[in-house]
Amino acid sequence: MKTKPAIKPNAASALLLDQQLCFALYSANLAMHKVYRPLLNALGLTYPQYLVMLVLWEDDALTVSAIGERLYLDSATLTPLLKRLETAGLLTRTRAADDERQVVIDLTAKGRHLRQRAQDVPSAVFCAAECSSGELRAIKAELERLRGNLTRNRGE
Repeated sequence: MKTKPAIKPNAASALLLDQQLCFALYSANLAMHKVYRPLLNALGLTYPQYLVMLVLWEDDALTVSAIGERLYLDSATLTPLLKRLETAGLLTRTRAADDERQVVIDLTAKGRHLRQRAQDVPSAVFCAAECSSGELRAIKAELERLRGNLTRNRGE
């Protein structure tokens, strides 16, 4: 059951750019990517590839669908990323022995070694954010809550 919003924008300001939550999120995301870009260029990764590698560094030997669930990506989006990471020698893609419809993704030695080179990325982003760790935890928690609400109420 959907609940009514606690705050309803007035008609005069409803379509002003600076009043849009979506624009605040979008522009913050652009700024975040600008911080990540040089850090990840040094690793030879794009931001979406970095997210895939984070998932695999946390838990190797996952199916494409498991990675997609974790990253909120469908297989049509994920498959080209995985192919490029395989071409770079960072992972392998093999059919599961028990179910050939499933593709299992495993890190290579090169992919596992890249984790060491990526160790400084989070602290560089933390410094660029100029927030305390408590502030960043609170922002992250609120964004996760917002994502959950939007996912639950997306109008389908």
